Amino acid sequence: MAHTRTEPASATAAPSSAASSAPSASSRRSATAGDRLLLDTARHSAARAAALCLLAVASTGAALLLPLALGHTVDLLLARRGPDAGRWVGLCALLVAGPALLDAATELLTGTTAARATARLRHRILGHVLAAGPRAAGRFPPGDLVTRAVGNAADTGTAPATLAHAAASVVGPLGGIVALGLIDPWLAVAFLAGAPLLAALLRAFTRASTDCVARYQQLQGDIAGRLVEALGGARTIAAAGTTAREHARILGPLPELSRQGHRMWHVQGRSTAQAGTLVPLLQIAVLAVAGLRLSQGLLSVGDLLAASRYAVLATGVGMLVGHLNAAVRARAAAGRVAEVLGVPQLPYGEQRLPAGPGTLELRGVSVVRGGRTVLHDVTVTVPGGTSLAVVGRSGSGKSVLAEVAGRLADPDTGTVLLDGAPLPGLRRHDLRRAVGYAFARPALLGGTVGGTIAFGAFTPGREACEDAARAACAHDFLRRLPQGYDTPCTDAPLSGGETQRLGLARAFAHAGRVLILDDATSSLDTATERRVSAALHAPGPSSPTRVIVAHRPATAATADHVLWIEEGRPKAVSRHADLWHDPQYRAVFHA
Repeated sequence: MAHTRTEPASATAAPSSAASSAPSASSRRSATAGDRLLLDTARHSAARAAALCLLAVASTGAALLLPLALGHTVDLLLARRGPDAGRWVGLCALLVAGPALLDAATELLTGTTAARATARLRHRILGHVLAAGPRAAGRFPPGDLVTRAVGNAADTGTAPATLAHAAASVVGPLGGIVALGLIDPWLAVAFLAGAPLLAALLRAFTRASTDCVARYQQLQGDIAGRLVEALGGARTIAAAGTTAREHARILGPLPELSRQGHRMWHVQGRSTAQAGTLVPLLQIAVLAVAGLRLSQGLLSVGDLLAASRYAVLATGVGMLVGHLNAAVRARAAAGRVAEVLGVPQLPYGEQRLPAGPGTLELRGVSVVRGGRTVLHDVTVTVPGGTSLAVVGRSGSGKSVLAEVAGRLADPDTGTVLLDGAPLPGLRRHDLRRAVGYAFARPALLGGTVGGTIAFGAFTPGREACEDAARAACAHDFLRRLPQGYDTPCTDAPLSGGETQRLGLARAFAHAGRVLILDDATSSLDTATERRVSAALHAPGPSSPTRVIVAHRPATAATADHVLWIEEGRPKAVSRHADLWHDPQYRAVFHA
Protein backbone atom coordinates (compact mmCIF):
# COMPACT_ATOMS: atom_id res chain seq x y z
CA MET A 1 0.00 0.00 0.00
CA ALA A 2 1.00 3.63 -0.33
CA HIS A 3 -0.07 6.79 1.42
CA THR A 4 0.83 10.46 1.24
CA ARG A 5 1.43 13.16 3.79
CA THR A 6 0.81 16.89 3.39
CA GLU A 7 4.01 18.90 3.63
CA PRO A 8 3.85 21.96 5.91
CA ALA A 9 4.51 25.25 4.20
CA SER A 10 7.51 25.90 6.43
CA ALA A 11 9.27 22.86 4.99
CA THR A 12 9.67 24.51 1.63
CA ALA A 13 9.99 28.17 2.56
CA ALA A 14 13.25 29.32 4.11
CA PRO A 15 13.67 32.68 5.84
CA SER A 16 15.19 35.27 3.60
CA SER A 17 17.79 36.19 6.18
CA ALA A 18 19.08 32.64 6.29
CA ALA A 19 19.24 32.50 2.54
CA SER A 20 21.15 35.74 2.32
CA SER A 21 23.73 34.62 4.88
CA ALA A 22 24.18 31.16 3.39
CA PRO A 23 27.02 31.93 0.96
CA SER A 24 29.24 33.60 3.55
CA ALA A 25 28.56 30.85 6.08
CA SER A 26 29.33 28.23 3.44
CA SER A 27 32.56 29.99 2.54
CA ARG A 28 33.61 30.10 6.19
CA ARG A 29 32.86 26.40 6.64
CA SER A 30 34.84 25.59 3.49
CA ALA A 31 37.82 27.65 4.70
CA THR A 32 37.76 25.98 8.12
CA ALA A 33 37.54 22.51 6.61
CA GLY A 34 40.32 23.43 4.19
CA ASP A 35 42.56 24.56 7.06
CA ARG A 36 41.96 21.25 8.84
CA LEU A 37 42.84 19.38 5.65
CA LEU A 38 46.05 21.41 5.30
CA LEU A 39 47.05 20.56 8.87
CA ASP A 40 46.27 16.88 8.30
CA THR A 41 48.35 16.88 5.11
CA ALA A 42 51.21 18.61 6.91
CA ARG A 43 51.05 16.15 9.82
CA HIS A 44 51.14 13.18 7.46
CA SER A 45 54.34 14.57 5.86
CA ALA A 46 55.78 15.88 9.12
CA ALA A 47 59.02 13.88 8.93
CA ARG A 48 59.78 14.96 5.37
CA ALA A 49 58.76 18.54 6.14
CA ALA A 50 61.07 18.56 9.17
CA ALA A 51 63.94 17.26 7.01
CA LEU A 52 63.17 19.96 4.45
CA CYS A 53 63.18 22.60 7.15
CA LEU A 54 66.52 21.37 8.51
CA LEU A 55 68.09 21.38 5.05
CA ALA A 56 66.78 24.88 4.35
CA VAL A 57 67.90 26.13 7.76
CA ALA A 58 71.36 24.61 7.21
CA SER A 59 71.61 26.37 3.86
CA THR A 60 70.45 29.63 5.43
CA GLY A 61 72.93 29.13 8.28
CA ALA A 62 75.75 28.84 5.77
CA ALA A 63 74.47 31.98 4.05
CA LEU A 64 74.50 33.76 7.42
CA LEU A 65 78.08 32.67 8.16
CA LEU A 66 79.35 33.69 4.72
CA PRO A 67 79.23 37.50 5.26
CA LEU A 68 81.06 37.10 8.57
CA ALA A 69 83.71 34.94 6.94
CA LEU A 70 84.04 37.31 3.97
CA GLY A 71 84.35 40.33 6.24
CA HIS A 72 87.01 38.70 8.37
CA THR A 73 88.89 37.54 5.25
CA VAL A 74 88.93 41.10 3.89
CA ASP A 75 90.26 42.41 7.20
CA LEU A 76 93.03 39.77 7.19
CA LEU A 77 93.97 40.57 3.60
CA LEU A 78 94.10 44.29 4.35
CA ALA A 79 96.29 43.53 7.37
CA ARG A 80 98.60 41.46 5.07
CA ARG A 81 98.18 38.28 7.15
CA GLY A 82 98.40 35.91 4.19
CA PRO A 83 98.53 32.46 5.90
CA ASP A 84 95.51 33.19 8.09
CA ALA A 85 93.66 34.75 5.15
CA GLY A 86 94.22 31.60 3.04
CA ARG A 87 92.41 29.44 5.59
CA TRP A 88 89.52 31.88 5.67
CA VAL A 89 89.33 31.97 1.87
CA GLY A 90 88.98 28.17 1.94
CA LEU A 91 86.21 28.51 4.53
CA CYS A 92 84.42 31.03 2.27
CA ALA A 93 84.65 28.60 -0.66
CA LEU A 94 83.14 25.86 1.53
CA LEU A 95 80.32 28.18 2.61
CA VAL A 96 79.54 28.88 -1.06
CA ALA A 97 79.66 25.23 -2.22
CA GLY A 98 77.82 23.80 0.80
CA PRO A 99 74.52 25.66 0.26
CA ALA A 100 74.55 24.63 -3.42
CA LEU A 101 74.60 20.95 -2.42
CA LEU A 102 72.01 21.54 0.28
CA ASP A 103 69.75 23.37 -2.18
CA ALA A 104 69.95 20.44 -4.63
CA ALA A 105 68.92 18.01 -1.89
CA THR A 106 66.16 20.41 -0.85
CA GLU A 107 64.74 20.57 -4.38
CA LEU A 108 64.68 16.78 -4.65
CA LEU A 109 63.01 16.35 -1.28
CA THR A 110 60.52 19.14 -2.08
CA GLY A 111 59.41 17.37 -5.26
CA THR A 112 59.03 13.94 -3.66
CA THR A 113 57.21 15.36 -0.63
CA ALA A 114 54.70 17.20 -2.81
CA ALA A 115 54.24 14.12 -5.03
CA ARG A 116 53.57 11.83 -2.05
CA ALA A 117 51.15 14.27 -0.43
CA THR A 118 49.33 14.79 -3.74
CA ALA A 119 49.05 11.05 -4.38
CA ARG A 120 47.63 10.52 -0.89
CA LEU A 121 45.07 13.27 -1.40
CA ARG A 122 43.99 11.90 -4.79
CA HIS A 123 43.58 8.39 -3.39
CA ARG A 124 41.55 9.85 -0.55
CA ILE A 125 39.34 11.90 -2.89
CA LEU A 126 38.78 8.93 -5.20
CA GLY A 127 37.87 6.59 -2.34
CA HIS A 128 35.58 9.18 -0.79
CA VAL A 129 33.75 9.98 -4.03
CA LEU A 130 33.18 6.30 -4.78
CA ALA A 131 32.04 5.65 -1.20
CA ALA A 132 29.70 8.67 -1.24
CA GLY A 133 28.02 7.39 -4.40
CA PRO A 134 25.55 9.44 -6.44
CA ARG A 135 25.44 12.32 -3.97
CA ALA A 136 29.07 13.27 -4.70
CA ALA A 137 28.64 12.87 -8.45
CA GLY A 138 25.40 14.86 -8.33
CA ARG A 139 26.78 17.73 -6.28
CA PHE A 140 29.79 18.51 -8.49
CA PRO A 141 29.88 18.55 -12.32
CA PRO A 142 32.29 15.89 -13.61
CA GLY A 143 34.78 18.42 -15.00
CA ASP A 144 34.83 20.40 -11.77
CA LEU A 145 35.28 17.18 -9.77
CA VAL A 146 38.25 16.21 -11.95
CA THR A 147 39.75 19.69 -11.50
CA ARG A 148 39.49 19.35 -7.73
CA ALA A 149 40.97 15.86 -7.73
CA VAL A 150 43.83 16.74 -10.09
CA GLY A 151 44.78 20.43 -10.03
CA ASN A 152 43.52 21.43 -6.58
CA ALA A 153 44.88 18.26 -4.97
CA ALA A 154 48.29 19.05 -6.49
CA ASP A 155 48.20 22.60 -5.08
CA THR A 156 47.16 21.27 -1.67
CA GLY A 157 49.91 18.65 -1.82
CA THR A 158 52.54 21.39 -1.93
CA ALA A 159 51.47 22.58 1.54
CA PRO A 160 53.95 20.52 3.65
CA ALA A 161 56.95 21.65 1.59
CA THR A 162 55.63 25.21 1.36
CA LEU A 163 55.17 25.46 5.12
CA ALA A 164 58.63 24.01 5.70
CA HIS A 165 60.21 26.50 3.30
CA ALA A 166 58.19 29.37 4.78
CA ALA A 167 59.35 28.48 8.29
CA ALA A 168 62.96 28.19 7.14
CA SER A 169 62.79 31.44 5.15
CA VAL A 170 62.07 33.33 8.37
CA VAL A 171 65.47 32.22 9.70
CA GLY A 172 67.31 34.32 7.12
CA PRO A 173 65.72 37.68 7.99
CA LEU A 174 65.82 36.97 11.74
CA GLY A 175 69.42 35.80 11.54
CA GLY A 176 70.33 38.87 9.49
CA ILE A 177 68.80 41.20 12.08
CA VAL A 178 70.59 39.40 14.94
CA ALA A 179 73.88 39.51 13.02
CA LEU A 180 73.45 43.25 12.41
CA GLY A 181 72.87 43.71 16.14
CA LEU A 182 76.01 41.74 16.97
CA ILE A 183 78.11 43.84 14.59
CA ASP A 184 76.63 47.04 15.98
CA PRO A 185 73.28 47.51 17.78
CA TRP A 186 72.62 50.70 15.85
CA LEU A 187 72.57 48.76 12.59
CA ALA A 188 69.72 46.58 13.92
CA VAL A 189 67.89 49.69 15.15
CA ALA A 190 68.15 51.27 11.70
CA PHE A 191 66.67 48.20 10.08
CA LEU A 192 63.90 47.65 12.66
CA ALA A 193 62.72 51.24 12.19
CA GLY A 194 61.29 50.20 8.80
CA ALA A 195 60.37 46.61 9.70
CA PRO A 196 56.68 47.43 10.54
CA LEU A 197 56.20 48.67 6.97
CA LEU A 198 57.65 45.40 5.68
CA ALA A 199 55.28 43.36 7.88
CA ALA A 200 52.29 45.43 6.72
CA LEU A 201 53.30 44.81 3.11
CA LEU A 202 53.33 41.02 3.61
CA ARG A 203 49.99 41.03 5.41
CA ALA A 204 48.33 43.13 2.72
CA PHE A 205 49.64 40.79 0.02
CA THR A 206 48.26 37.71 1.78
CA ARG A 207 44.82 39.20 2.32
CA ALA A 208 44.50 40.60 -1.20
CA SER A 209 45.60 37.44 -2.98
CA THR A 210 43.46 34.96 -1.00
CA ASP A 211 40.13 35.97 -2.54
CA CYS A 212 41.29 36.20 -6.17
CA VAL A 213 43.13 32.86 -6.01
CA ALA A 214 40.03 31.11 -4.65
CA ARG A 215 37.84 32.70 -7.31
CA TYR A 216 40.33 31.81 -10.04
CA GLN A 217 40.32 28.12 -9.03
CA GLN A 218 36.53 28.09 -8.89
CA LEU A 219 36.28 29.48 -12.44
CA GLN A 220 38.79 26.89 -13.68
CA GLY A 221 36.52 24.16 -12.33
CA ASP A 222 33.47 25.78 -13.95
CA ILE A 223 35.11 25.83 -17.39
CA ALA A 224 36.25 22.21 -16.98
CA GLY A 225 32.71 21.18 -16.04
CA ARG A 226 31.25 22.86 -19.13
CA LEU A 227 33.87 21.25 -21.35
CA VAL A 228 33.12 17.74 -20.06
CA GLU A 229 29.39 18.33 -20.61
CA ALA A 230 30.07 19.40 -24.19
CA LEU A 231 32.27 16.37 -24.87
CA GLY A 232 29.51 14.11 -23.59
CA GLY A 233 27.03 15.75 -25.94
CA ALA A 234 29.36 16.16 -28.93
CA ARG A 235 27.03 14.35 -31.33
CA THR A 236 24.03 16.42 -30.25
CA ILE A 237 26.01 19.65 -30.69
CA ALA A 238 27.20 18.61 -34.15
CA ALA A 239 23.71 17.52 -35.21
CA ALA A 240 22.13 20.74 -33.95
CA GLY A 241 24.78 22.91 -35.60
CA THR A 242 25.38 24.80 -32.34
CA THR A 243 29.17 24.51 -32.26
CA ALA A 244 29.72 28.27 -32.10
CA ARG A 245 27.08 28.72 -29.40
CA GLU A 246 28.56 25.88 -27.34
CA HIS A 247 32.05 27.31 -27.80
CA ALA A 248 30.79 30.59 -26.39
CA ARG A 249 29.05 28.81 -23.47
CA ILE A 250 32.15 26.84 -22.49
CA LEU A 251 34.35 29.92 -22.55
CA GLY A 252 31.71 32.14 -20.97
CA PRO A 253 33.60 32.37 -17.63
CA LEU A 254 36.87 33.15 -19.45
CA PRO A 255 36.62 36.98 -19.17
CA GLU A 256 36.07 36.69 -15.42
CA LEU A 257 38.91 34.15 -15.21
CA SER A 258 41.13 36.61 -17.06
CA ARG A 259 40.06 39.40 -14.72
CA GLN A 260 40.91 37.33 -11.65
CA GLY A 261 44.22 36.27 -13.22
CA HIS A 262 45.13 39.88 -13.96
CA ARG A 263 44.06 40.75 -10.44
CA MET A 264 46.42 38.11 -9.03
CA TRP A 265 49.30 39.42 -11.10
CA HIS A 266 48.38 42.99 -10.15
CA VAL A 267 48.46 42.10 -6.45
CA GLN A 268 51.78 40.30 -6.82
CA GLY A 269 53.23 43.01 -9.04
CA ARG A 270 52.13 45.76 -6.68
CA SER A 271 53.64 43.92 -3.70
CA THR A 272 56.86 43.34 -5.61
CA ALA A 273 57.05 47.00 -6.61
CA GLN A 274 56.39 48.13 -3.04
CA ALA A 275 58.99 45.72 -1.75
CA GLY A 276 61.38 46.88 -4.48
CA THR A 277 61.03 50.42 -3.13
CA LEU A 278 61.11 49.63 0.59
CA VAL A 279 63.89 47.03 0.63
CA PRO A 280 66.60 49.24 -0.95
CA LEU A 281 65.65 52.06 1.44
CA LEU A 282 66.18 49.75 4.41
CA GLN A 283 69.47 48.55 2.99
CA ILE A 284 70.60 52.12 2.35
CA ALA A 285 69.64 53.08 5.91
CA VAL A 286 71.72 50.20 7.30
CA LEU A 287 74.70 51.04 5.07
CA ALA A 288 74.46 54.74 5.97
CA VAL A 289 74.64 53.92 9.67
CA ALA A 290 77.46 51.42 9.02
CA GLY A 291 79.40 54.05 7.03
CA LEU A 292 78.95 56.55 9.82
CA ARG A 293 80.22 54.06 12.40
CA LEU A 294 83.15 53.22 10.09
CA SER A 295 84.09 56.91 9.87
CA GLN A 296 84.01 57.02 13.66
CA GLY A 297 86.42 54.11 13.82
CA LEU A 298 83.87 51.84 15.47
CA LEU A 299 83.61 49.41 12.52
CA SER A 300 86.16 47.85 10.20
CA VAL A 301 85.93 47.53 6.42
CA GLY A 302 85.14 43.85 6.91
CA ASP A 303 82.32 44.76 9.27
CA LEU A 304 80.92 47.13 6.65
CA LEU A 305 81.03 44.34 4.03
CA ALA A 306 79.34 41.91 6.40
CA ALA A 307 76.68 44.51 7.31
CA SER A 308 75.84 45.03 3.64
CA ARG A 309 75.33 41.28 3.16
CA TYR A 310 73.27 40.91 6.34
CA ALA A 311 71.06 43.83 5.30
CA VAL A 312 70.22 41.87 2.13
CA LEU A 313 69.42 38.74 4.16
CA ALA A 314 67.30 40.72 6.64
CA THR A 315 65.18 42.09 3.80
CA GLY A 316 64.50 38.70 2.20
CA VAL A 317 60.95 39.66 1.28
CA GLY A 318 61.10 38.11 -2.18
CA MET A 319 61.35 34.59 -0.79
CA LEU A 320 58.67 35.27 1.77
CA VAL A 321 56.29 36.65 -0.89
CA GLY A 322 56.87 33.56 -3.04
CA HIS A 323 56.18 31.19 -0.16
CA LEU A 324 53.15 33.19 0.91
CA ASN A 325 51.78 33.05 -2.63
CA ALA A 326 52.20 29.26 -2.70
CA ALA A 327 50.59 28.99 0.74
CA VAL A 328 47.61 31.09 -0.39
CA ARG A 329 47.11 28.83 -3.44
CA ALA A 330 47.40 25.72 -1.28
CA ARG A 331 44.87 27.06 1.23
CA ALA A 332 42.35 28.01 -1.46
CA ALA A 333 42.78 24.62 -3.15
CA ALA A 334 42.41 22.80 0.16
CA GLY A 335 39.06 24.50 0.68
CA ARG A 336 37.83 23.13 -2.67
CA VAL A 337 39.18 19.63 -1.93
CA ALA A 338 37.60 19.74 1.53
CA GLU A 339 34.20 20.43 -0.05
CA VAL A 340 34.46 17.10 -1.88
CA LEU A 341 35.60 15.28 1.25
CA GLY A 342 32.73 16.93 3.13
CA VAL A 343 30.08 15.05 1.14
CA PRO A 344 28.83 12.43 3.60
CA GLN A 345 29.70 8.82 2.85
CA LEU A 346 27.27 5.97 3.21
CA PRO A 347 28.08 4.31 6.54
CA TYR A 348 27.56 0.58 6.76
CA GLY A 349 26.66 -1.48 9.79
CA GLU A 350 27.82 -4.86 11.11
CA GLN A 351 24.51 -6.72 10.90
CA ARG A 352 24.31 -9.81 8.71
CA LEU A 353 21.44 -10.01 6.25
CA PRO A 354 18.83 -12.37 7.73
CA ALA A 355 17.41 -15.22 5.68
CA GLY A 356 14.38 -14.33 3.61
CA PRO A 357 12.78 -14.25 0.16
CA GLY A 358 13.90 -10.67 -0.62
CA THR A 359 10.93 -8.65 0.66
CA LEU A 360 11.68 -4.96 0.11
CA GLU A 361 9.94 -2.27 2.17
CA LEU A 362 10.01 1.50 1.89
CA ARG A 363 8.48 3.19 4.92
CA GLY A 364 7.79 6.93 4.82
CA VAL A 365 10.73 7.60 2.49
CA SER A 366 11.41 11.23 1.55
CA VAL A 367 14.42 12.57 -0.33
CA VAL A 368 15.60 16.18 -0.70
CA ARG A 369 17.93 17.19 -3.53
CA GLY A 370 19.16 20.73 -4.06
CA GLY A 371 16.72 22.08 -1.48
CA ARG A 372 13.76 20.47 -3.28
CA THR A 373 11.85 17.44 -2.02
CA VAL A 374 11.91 14.95 -4.91
CA LEU A 375 10.26 12.06 -3.04
CA HIS A 376 7.43 12.67 -0.57
CA ASP A 377 6.62 10.05 2.08
CA VAL A 378 6.70 6.92 -0.09
CA THR A 379 5.54 3.75 1.60
CA VAL A 380 5.39 0.53 -0.40
CA THR A 381 6.11 -3.17 0.14
CA VAL A 382 7.38 -5.50 -2.58
CA PRO A 383 6.92 -9.13 -1.50
CA GLY A 384 9.86 -11.44 -2.11
CA GLY A 385 10.09 -12.82 -5.64
CA THR A 386 7.54 -10.38 -7.10
CA SER A 387 8.05 -7.41 -9.38
CA LEU A 388 7.15 -3.74 -9.00
CA ALA A 389 7.14 -1.30 -11.92
CA VAL A 390 7.74 2.34 -10.99
CA VAL A 391 5.89 4.64 -13.36
CA GLY A 392 5.70 8.43 -13.60
CA ARG A 393 6.42 11.43 -15.77
CA SER A 394 9.96 12.65 -16.29
CA GLY A 395 11.31 14.24 -13.12
CA SER A 396 8.78 12.56 -10.84
CA GLY A 397 11.50 10.87 -8.74
CA LYS A 398 11.61 7.36 -10.23
CA SER A 399 15.40 7.12 -10.46
CA VAL A 400 15.79 8.59 -6.98
CA LEU A 401 13.50 5.87 -5.65
CA ALA A 402 15.65 3.28 -7.45
CA GLU A 403 18.73 4.75 -5.75
CA VAL A 404 17.35 4.54 -2.22
CA ALA A 405 15.71 1.13 -2.79
CA GLY A 406 19.15 -0.47 -3.17
CA ARG A 407 20.95 2.06 -0.96
CA LEU A 408 23.04 3.87 -3.48
CA ALA A 409 21.84 6.80 -1.38
CA ASP A 410 20.03 7.15 1.94
CA PRO A 411 16.65 8.88 2.23
CA ASP A 412 16.50 12.07 4.26
CA THR A 413 13.60 10.63 6.24
CA GLY A 414 12.08 7.19 6.38
CA THR A 415 13.51 3.68 6.28
CA VAL A 416 14.24 1.03 3.65
CA LEU A 417 14.25 -2.60 4.80
CA LEU A 418 15.24 -5.88 3.15
CA ASP A 419 13.67 -8.95 4.77
CA GLY A 420 12.97 -6.86 7.86
CA ALA A 421 16.53 -5.52 8.22
CA PRO A 422 17.14 -1.75 7.78
CA LEU A 423 19.65 -1.31 4.94
CA PRO A 424 22.00 1.09 6.84
CA GLY A 425 22.61 -1.56 9.48
CA LEU A 426 23.76 -4.24 7.03
CA ARG A 427 27.35 -5.08 6.22
CA ARG A 428 28.57 -3.67 2.92
CA HIS A 429 29.40 -7.11 1.52
CA ASP A 430 26.02 -8.58 2.43
CA LEU A 431 24.06 -5.68 0.95
CA ARG A 432 26.01 -5.47 -2.31
CA ARG A 433 25.71 -9.23 -2.89
CA ALA A 434 21.98 -9.07 -2.23
CA VAL A 435 21.14 -6.14 -4.55
CA GLY A 436 21.88 -5.98 -8.28
CA TYR A 437 21.49 -2.93 -10.53
CA ALA A 438 21.13 -2.18 -14.24
CA PHE A 439 21.10 1.38 -15.58
CA ALA A 440 20.08 3.21 -18.74
CA ARG A 441 23.72 4.05 -19.53
CA PRO A 442 25.87 1.34 -17.94
CA ALA A 443 29.59 1.89 -17.47
CA LEU A 444 31.76 -0.68 -19.23
CA LEU A 445 34.10 -1.60 -16.39
CA GLY A 446 36.18 -4.74 -16.10
CA GLY A 447 38.57 -4.38 -19.03
CA THR A 448 36.86 -6.85 -21.38
CA VAL A 449 33.21 -7.38 -22.27
CA GLY A 450 33.29 -10.62 -20.28
CA GLY A 451 34.96 -8.77 -17.40
CA THR A 452 32.19 -6.19 -17.56
CA ILE A 453 29.58 -8.91 -16.99
CA ALA A 454 31.62 -10.38 -14.13
CA PHE A 455 32.32 -6.98 -12.54
CA GLY A 456 30.63 -6.79 -9.14
CA ALA A 457 30.68 -7.69 -5.46
CA PHE A 458 31.59 -11.26 -6.41
CA THR A 459 32.99 -12.80 -9.59
CA PRO A 460 30.70 -15.34 -11.24
CA GLY A 461 32.19 -18.11 -13.38
CA ARG A 462 32.38 -18.09 -17.17
CA GLU A 463 29.29 -20.30 -17.53
CA ALA A 464 27.23 -18.05 -15.26
CA CYS A 465 28.33 -15.00 -17.29
CA GLU A 466 27.32 -16.65 -20.55
CA ASP A 467 23.94 -17.67 -19.10
CA ALA A 468 23.39 -14.07 -17.99
CA ALA A 469 24.34 -12.83 -21.46
CA ARG A 470 21.83 -15.22 -23.05
CA ALA A 471 19.10 -13.96 -20.72
CA ALA A 472 19.97 -10.38 -21.71
CA CYS A 473 20.04 -11.28 -25.45
CA ALA A 474 23.75 -10.35 -25.55
CA HIS A 475 25.37 -13.74 -26.11
CA ASP A 476 25.03 -13.80 -29.90
CA PHE A 477 26.64 -10.43 -30.63
CA LEU A 478 29.34 -11.02 -27.99
CA ARG A 479 30.38 -14.25 -29.72
CA ARG A 480 30.81 -12.35 -32.99
CA LEU A 481 33.35 -9.94 -31.48
CA PRO A 482 37.01 -10.47 -32.53
CA GLN A 483 37.96 -12.19 -29.27
CA GLY A 484 34.50 -13.08 -28.06
CA TYR A 485 34.02 -12.49 -24.34
CA ASP A 486 37.73 -11.64 -24.03
CA THR A 487 37.45 -8.64 -26.37
CA PRO A 488 38.66 -5.42 -24.66
CA CYS A 489 35.87 -2.91 -24.18
CA THR A 490 37.87 -0.33 -26.12
CA ASP A 491 37.88 -2.68 -29.15
CA ALA A 492 34.17 -3.48 -28.98
CA PRO A 493 32.10 -0.91 -30.91
CA LEU A 494 28.72 -1.33 -29.21
CA SER A 495 25.46 0.41 -30.01
CA GLY A 496 23.32 1.92 -27.26
CA GLY A 497 21.09 -1.15 -27.18
CA GLU A 498 24.05 -3.54 -27.06
CA THR A 499 25.60 -1.57 -24.22
CA GLN A 500 22.32 -1.79 -22.30
CA ARG A 501 22.17 -5.54 -22.88
CA LEU A 502 25.71 -5.84 -21.52
CA GLY A 503 24.60 -3.92 -18.43
CA LEU A 504 21.56 -6.18 -18.07
CA ALA A 505 23.80 -9.25 -18.34
CA ARG A 506 25.96 -7.89 -15.54
CA ALA A 507 22.86 -7.36 -13.38
CA PHE A 508 21.53 -10.86 -14.14
CA ALA A 509 24.92 -12.39 -13.29
CA HIS A 510 24.86 -10.67 -9.90
CA ALA A 511 21.16 -10.90 -9.12
CA GLY A 512 20.81 -11.69 -5.44
CA ARG A 513 17.58 -11.17 -3.59
CA VAL A 514 16.72 -7.87 -5.28
CA LEU A 515 17.25 -6.69 -8.85
CA ILE A 516 16.71 -3.01 -9.66
CA LEU A 517 16.42 -1.86 -13.27
CA ASP A 518 16.55 1.92 -13.71
CA ASP A 519 15.27 2.48 -17.26
CA ALA A 520 17.64 -0.33 -18.27
CA THR A 521 15.70 -1.35 -21.41
CA SER A 522 15.01 2.09 -22.91
CA SER A 523 17.38 1.55 -25.88
CA LEU A 524 16.17 -1.95 -26.73
CA ASP A 525 13.92 -2.64 -29.67
CA THR A 526 10.46 -4.01 -28.91
CA ALA A 527 11.27 -7.63 -29.79
CA THR A 528 14.47 -7.70 -27.72
CA GLU A 529 12.76 -6.02 -24.79
CA ARG A 530 10.04 -8.66 -24.92
CA ARG A 531 12.63 -11.46 -24.75
CA VAL A 532 14.54 -9.76 -21.92
CA SER A 533 11.29 -9.19 -20.03
CA ALA A 534 10.40 -12.85 -20.41
CA ALA A 535 13.75 -13.85 -18.92
CA LEU A 536 13.37 -11.29 -16.17
CA HIS A 537 9.95 -12.56 -15.13
CA ALA A 538 10.61 -16.27 -15.68
CA PRO A 539 9.28 -18.21 -12.69
CA GLY A 540 11.80 -20.01 -10.52
CA PRO A 541 12.47 -21.06 -6.95
CA SER A 542 15.05 -18.31 -6.44
CA SER A 543 13.61 -15.49 -8.55
CA PRO A 544 14.79 -12.14 -7.20
CA THR A 545 12.51 -9.33 -6.18
CA ARG A 546 12.43 -6.88 -9.09
CA VAL A 547 12.01 -3.10 -9.05
CA ILE A 548 11.74 -1.77 -12.61
CA VAL A 549 11.64 1.89 -13.60
CA ALA A 550 9.34 1.70 -16.62
CA HIS A 551 8.62 4.11 -19.46
CA ARG A 552 6.71 1.73 -21.76
CA PRO A 553 3.26 0.29 -21.11
CA ALA A 554 4.47 -3.18 -22.10
CA THR A 555 7.15 -3.10 -19.39
CA ALA A 556 4.66 -2.03 -16.72
CA ALA A 557 2.16 -4.66 -17.88
CA THR A 558 4.56 -7.53 -17.12
CA ALA A 559 5.06 -6.45 -13.48
CA ASP A 560 2.99 -7.86 -10.63
CA HIS A 561 2.23 -4.35 -9.35
CA VAL A 562 2.78 -0.77 -10.41
CA LEU A 563 3.80 2.15 -8.19
CA TRP A 564 2.51 5.31 -9.88
CA ILE A 565 4.43 8.43 -8.78
CA GLU A 566 3.34 11.96 -9.53
CA GLU A 567 5.59 14.90 -8.59
CA GLY A 568 7.42 12.70 -6.09
CA ARG A 569 4.26 11.54 -4.33
CA PRO A 570 2.84 8.01 -4.56
CA LYS A 571 -0.46 8.32 -6.40
CA ALA A 572 -1.44 4.64 -6.50
CA VAL A 573 -0.19 1.06 -6.15
CA SER A 574 -2.12 -1.46 -8.21
CA ARG A 575 -1.95 -3.71 -11.26
CA HIS A 576 -1.24 -2.14 -14.63
CA ALA A 577 -4.51 -3.48 -16.09
CA ASP A 578 -6.51 -1.79 -13.34
CA LEU A 579 -4.66 1.52 -13.63
CA TRP A 580 -4.98 1.59 -17.41
CA HIS A 581 -8.61 2.61 -17.12
CA ASP A 582 -7.46 5.95 -15.64
CA PRO A 583 -6.86 8.54 -18.41
CA GLN A 584 -4.21 10.28 -16.28
CA TYR A 585 -2.27 7.04 -15.98
CA ARG A 586 -2.39 6.48 -19.72
CA ALA A 587 -1.23 10.05 -20.24
CA VAL A 588 2.00 9.24 -18.37
CA PHE A 589 3.06 6.96 -21.23
CA HIS A 590 1.61 9.05 -24.02
CA ALA A 591 3.54 12.07 -22.78
